[in-house]
Amino acid sequence: MATKELNISPVGRVEGDLDVQVTMENGVVTKAHTQAAMFRGFERIMAGKDPQSGLIVTPRICGICGGSHLYCASSALDTAWGTTLSPNALLLRALGQATETIQSIPRWFYAIFATDMANKKFANKPLYQEVVNRFAAYVGTSFQKGLTASALPVQVYALFGGQWPHSSYMVPGGVMSAPTLKDITRAHAIMNQFKNDWLETVWLGCSIERYLQIQTWDDLMAWVEENESQRNSDLGLFIRAALEFGMDKFGQGVGKFLAFGTYLHKDRYNKPTVEGRNQALISSSGFFDGKNYHDFDHRQVLEHVDHSWYENVPPTHPWEEPLPTPLESQNLENTDFGGKYSWAKAPRYMDSAAEAGPLSRVIMNANPNNMDHQIQDPLFGDIMDKMGANVFVRSLARVHEAPRLFEQINTWLTEINLDDEFYIKPEEKDGKGFGATEAARGSLAHWVEIEGGVIKNYQVIAPTTWNVGPNDEGGNPGPIEAALEGTEIEDPHDPVEVGMVARSFDSCLVCTVHAHDQKGKELSRFKL
Repeated sequence: MATKELNISPVGRVEGDLDVQVTMENGVVTKAHTQAAMFRGFERIMAGKDPQSGLIVTPRICGICGGSHLYCASSALDTAWGTTLSPNALLLRALGQATETIQSIPRWFYAIFATDMANKKFANKPLYQEVVNRFAAYVGTSFQKGLTASALPVQVYALFGGQWPHSSYMVPGGVMSAPTLKDITRAHAIMNQFKNDWLETVWLGCSIERYLQIQTWDDLMAWVEENESQRNSDLGLFIRAALEFGMDKFGQGVGKFLAFGTYLHKDRYNKPTVEGRNQALISSSGFFDGKNYHDFDHRQVLEHVDHSWYENVPPTHPWEEPLPTPLESQNLENTDFGGKYSWAKAPRYMDSAAEAGPLSRVIMNANPNNMDHQIQDPLFGDIMDKMGANVFVRSLARVHEAPRLFEQINTWLTEINLDDEFYIKPEEKDGKGFGATEAARGSLAHWVEIEGGVIKNYQVIAPTTWNVGPNDEGGNPGPIEAALEGTEIEDPHDPVEVGMVARSFDSCLVCTVHAHDQKGKELSRFKL
């Protein structure tokens, strides 16, 4: 039996902070380790500062989902201070979150994920040339259209938030925004341009209303073949090519899914509490263990550091967790994957590794127990029953969200009452707060403890932490580590399959891949 190791560094295209080591036997991955190679320490930056510092500092954690961090930072203070939120405030926060998420969908699909489908690995497939024509990086016809259109929704964000990225318009008690009728009219016009330039004409090949009628996997496959416009749309091509290329055959993962939920109903969360949040969500929260749905409870979250480059502490909930203390010395060149090997912690829910991201969200939206004001979409319940999780299904979940988000954004714009208030000044006090949302890449939460008028403890768990986290104290792998196991690598000099698995999770990573053999010799370098 031929055993081989590959060290791939970095493996992503957004931020170059994730390395992957895989052990292969006869070309099939039998073990994988994900290594986050950068320490940032935002929690330590926050200690001792004014509680509202989170509104300025945490949106700088990420240049892609800074609005999601702002959403969490303001929500954490809402629950700590017991604020009152007007319907307008909840609507404008939801609009910021939704426009940031929808703009990310074409950027992720064309710039991060679909370019892998133009890899020479698939050159013998009948649809390969059309995939290259449309999806190849920079030169693909749809690549250009999709990335251009993606700039439109964040213009709506900037109308209400002042700028994007790194805005600070969400504050405890509401929003620092006073839109006019002209702003709302302009926002409608911008979103309609997004629909006309890309969403309906290029991506769907049909109306949003027609697409949202799909209820089952069989419905989706019938939709693809319904007419030439839908069959030859980018979504139609993606579905046909992904199945032809075998993307439904690898990247299964841990089989458990977690969503914190997002978009708080304008009339159901006017007195924010941690306990009342689940019932107010439009996109529902929950934990799916592969068979059953469970209500989300943030107290079930624990972080493990046994395989992280921090001083050891027992698995701990973020409110009780000490500020992360890096070990005094690490040898990043000779990592011991049996010991500590990553700057990422290993978050667990109900003692299980759980996948976060769009697939988790659409699974929660398929929960038959969702309330009337919550999204009720059975499609991915049926898809999971038929084929389970894999690279194709995970990626399909991400793009499936775009039409519904467009509809929600248009609805929320019509519900803004320009004669009502947008901000109600809160009373500052000591206490603990929790704020959460669904960023484009999955479940994001901030926990804050305020003592003596300053931040005593601040903890952030981001979607990528859930997905790229290392082994826990029991040696159980994180979601991407588990998803890589069983993957067949056709060419170790160009391990595109590893990249496709990682990029189906949209881990925040960047643009070159290096492959090394087990003796440390660099085999090839690829700039993608």
